[in-house]
Amino acid sequence: MILKNLMLAATIGLLAACGNPDRIAVTSPAINENIRIGFRSVEVKDVSLPSYAAADEIAQQGPDGTLVTSSVLWADAPERAVALEISRNLARLSGARIASEPWPFEEEPAASLDVRFADLVAGTDGVFRATGQYFVGVYQGRERSGLFDLSVAYDPAAGPAAIAQARGRVVLDLTKFIARNGLR
Repeated sequence: MILKNLMLAATIGLLAACGNPDRIAVTSPAINENIRIGFRSVEVKDVSLPSYAAADEIAQQGPDGTLVTSSVLWADAPERAVALEISRNLARLSGARIASEPWPFEEEPAASLDVRFADLVAGTDGVFRATGQYFVGVYQGRERSGLFDLSVAYDPAAGPAAIAQARGRVVLDLTKFIARNGLR
């Protein structure tokens, strides 16, 4: 009986030690401008992220390229969250009807936006980078695409909260870039 109680206590202690990991949400920065785009409606397709950026664990890249993950997790699935961030940012910037995939309206969107990231990573050097390509599919008109290479500074010593804030800023900068260069 004593052995059984000790085993039960050890199991409960182990489960309590494991606990639930901390999670952090990305808060979108304030938007103080309007950008006119050339479409009444845009569907934001699911984004494509590198595997390390699509993982729940928050990663930082060292000077040698090594990725180190944190025990802190993103609050939402990164691919879903980034697509929603782009969609919300674009709607707030343009005032147009914007929605992420799947398109929720009866009338088809005038354009679709597909964003594919080559990199979306916080460097231990204090720079959060986003590189990749975007594609604008137009149902009646000229389709287009473009490359992006953006970065924002952050304080790596401030931990996952600073990384989340930097991701929010770089995704907003990307949304502005696409609105100006791909959706006009």
